[in-house]
Amino acid sequence: MEFSEQCKRIFDQATKAYHVTNSVDATMNNPFPLKSIEYYLYLKNWIDVVQWHLEDIIRDPEIEPKEALAIKRRIDKSNQDRTDIVELIDSYFLDKYKQVKPLQNATINTESPAWAVDRLSILTIKLFHMQEEVGRSDASAEHRQKCEEKLHVLLEQEKDLSTALDQLLTDIETGHKYMKVYKQMKMYNDPALNPVLYGQK
Repeated sequence: MEFSEQCKRIFDQATKAYHVTNSVDATMNNPFPLKSIEYYLYLKNWIDVVQWHLEDIIRDPEIEPKEALAIKRRIDKSNQDRTDIVELIDSYFLDKYKQVKPLQNATINTESPAWAVDRLSILTIKLFHMQEEVGRSDASAEHRQKCEEKLHVLLEQEKDLSTALDQLLTDIETGHKYMKVYKQMKMYNDPALNPVLYGQK
């Protein structure tokens, strides 16, 4: 099985599991062994799908400011968790291919494998919700038709991204490309780098 196919199956499993309760406060029941790549993929999508719905909630025009601030804080935390899990997945690839010696003409890719995995996770959630819109009985025929067209584009995007991810991993494995991972340096969460935070001292 190609790695992208493994991702899609696990992402689809996690997305559907979330929508059993459809609650941002639901408990994640990750069925995979702790610290396995499957566990990390499931966790990755769970973080993404919860954040997707938090982003929906915070856009409610009737939301109370206090609640909106609390959700904004949750989204900030979620973004950090998302970055952390991407780095864990990249660490998995770094370890997997650590014995590979890059060819003399090897090149670096514009993004690491795990950031492609990140985009594939988001696409799974988009596909789920676009499919829901296509099947909405309370929506107009025009709305459903437009969503059907968007669904086809998303499916094509998923196919292309999957192909690109698998090709990247093959290129790394054969030494045609090499990985170089930069730890994310988010400044707004760091009390030493965010002037609003260090200005409070």
